[in-house]
Amino acid sequence: MKLLGQGLYWQEMPVGAKYKTFGRTITETDIVNFISCTGFLEVLFTDMEFVKEHSAIQGRVAPGALIYAIAEGMTMLGTIQGTGLAFLHMELDVKGPTFAGDTIHCEIEVIEQRAASKGGRGLVRTRNTVKNQRGETVLIYTPLRMMAGKSEA
Repeated sequence: MKLLGQGLYWQEMPVGAKYKTFGRTITETDIVNFISCTGFLEVLFTDMEFVKEHSAIQGRVAPGALIYAIAEGMTMLGTIQGTGLAFLHMELDVKGPTFAGDTIHCEIEVIEQRAASKGGRGLVRTRNTVKNQRGETVLIYTPLRMMAGKSEA
């Protein structure tokens, strides 16, 4: 029986493969919950009067770390759910702000794929580009993951 939502095995993610997630609207609640539970209590995220008077970015901006975390959540369903074994490395580049009310999605491209040294596992690196509803790139990151292989199923 097919397990709904199961991710892909490393062999099913060839270099050049592309995927796109559904969108997700960033809410005020998302921002408040994230800054509260992580301690991101910087005035840029907690004091709108400071933002109005001193910030180069106007509006209710979301921390880049929140956008990364939400993008990771969106990519898990359908790509690594149940098949991702380890997050090994990444580079991350915030390209622009994301605000409360913006809807983001993630475009995923496989840029590296190879067998691991043992156990039927593989390594897959993707370039994950997070875009807003206007098609503007707000964040790019390149996770390297250890993935289960079909022989491990």
